[in-house]
Amino acid sequence: MEMINNTNPINPITRLDYPDPDVIRVDDTYYMVSTTMHFMPGCEILRSYDLADWEHAAYVYDTLDGTPAQRLQNGENIYGKGMWAASLRYKKNVDGTGRFYICFVANDTHKTYLYTAENIEGPWEKKYIEGFYHDCSLLFDDDGSVYIAYGNTDIYITQLKEDLSGPMEGGLHRLAVSDAGNPYLGCEGTHFYKINGRYYLFCIHSRRDRWRRTQCCFVSDSIRGEFTGKDILDDDRGYCGQGVAQGGIVDTPDGRWYAMLFQDSGAVGRLPILVPMTWQNDFPVLGEQGHIPEKFALKSTRPDYKYHPLVESDDFRGALKNCWQFNHEPDLSLIHHDREHGWWKVETGVVCRELTEAVNTITQRMLYPSCAAEVTVDGSQIKEGDYAGLCALQGSYCMIALTRCGGMLYIAAIAKDASVQTYIPVEGGQARFRLEADFADMKDTVSLYYQSKSNSCARWEKAGSDYRLHFGLDHFTGCRFGLTFYSTMQPGGTAAFSDFRYERGIR
Repeated sequence: MEMINNTNPINPITRLDYPDPDVIRVDDTYYMVSTTMHFMPGCEILRSYDLADWEHAAYVYDTLDGTPAQRLQNGENIYGKGMWAASLRYKKNVDGTGRFYICFVANDTHKTYLYTAENIEGPWEKKYIEGFYHDCSLLFDDDGSVYIAYGNTDIYITQLKEDLSGPMEGGLHRLAVSDAGNPYLGCEGTHFYKINGRYYLFCIHSRRDRWRRTQCCFVSDSIRGEFTGKDILDDDRGYCGQGVAQGGIVDTPDGRWYAMLFQDSGAVGRLPILVPMTWQNDFPVLGEQGHIPEKFALKSTRPDYKYHPLVESDDFRGALKNCWQFNHEPDLSLIHHDREHGWWKVETGVVCRELTEAVNTITQRMLYPSCAAEVTVDGSQIKEGDYAGLCALQGSYCMIALTRCGGMLYIAAIAKDASVQTYIPVEGGQARFRLEADFADMKDTVSLYYQSKSNSCARWEKAGSDYRLHFGLDHFTGCRFGLTFYSTMQPGGTAAFSDFRYERGIR
């Protein structure tokens, strides 16, 4: 293995919204899973050979349970709910084979899901674990026992049946850690390990004197023994007072250790942060003298490997790329993909009150510290009151779109709170849109632009004023580019999108 001599800061990893990470190593390959909430396909798994560079490996499911809320039906949705904080494990058999396990809860169905597969790419078999285990973490013990650790403020350990279908009758069920009385956030986000014969519970919670995420760890010599511990990281990397915490730990083939945590970073979301970890008297020590170093050396198990980008442009002439996720479960009967000519066409099937109710919105994560996207929209077949365009998808969304009003076609720049509202007449049935986002130092602003003719010589015109984004618990996800189409008066119109271009950084 070769050493990566990093001349640039390592963090944040991915520079994209991948919160609540759990990470494992299988032989020479690292895998990471994170929260995907309401986006589908869901439960994305990333792959790496150096812990710094990552690419898409698989989605665990295309759809979850197909509930009306997951389908955006009857005015229902699963914003701020859906799939949370998965536990990723790999159990190796004595014959050298193995199996992947992913466990998580969905906060809309209040179920605990268990997916298993022999290969990371799937197919993944879906099961349920009886009960609801908030921010759960699986542990396969050496003696064949299986435990799940979970909870908020009070962290419990429960022994599961051998097939993981539910709690074992007469098995262990105990309170392991209590953070009662914390005025901000008690312990949660549990990650459970057995290392060199000792049991470790890694958790996130807040300082008690003010809101700030910190990482803590508790250790016991036995599964039934007393867990004792303390905070092991209270650092914001000098970034806007936002603490770094919650995630998994992993070792390298040569015995180094790292923690993959995350940091709240404003509207762009919660970004993974890699932290070097050492051991002192069998207790973890994160960073250097309590702080996360900006630069540190890493080794790659495949130094010449070329990673596929996690976000990218799309000409829509092939299958929809893995970087796209639907906002909720899609209605594929309303999608007509013209691969020959490079058009992604969407028909509306229902009337919506606003953008967040639109079925079949496709999204990509936005990139820190800045990014931009462009797309051509054909609105020649949209109906009165329809909107088809490019959005910054968040609870505090904004968008630039083609709309039909009084039989005429307009370019509209609109926002959730109506702070930006511009209508510009447009000739012809097409327009090209551009959206720029600036997340540096949590500036969190978006600018909207348009070209009335889609050619390289046309000058971009700004639509409205800059709009301020905001990360909120209503959606609980980082802002995303979205290609969206919805009807406010009558369904049945069709919009088409082509030549989507993703830019890393604002020009």
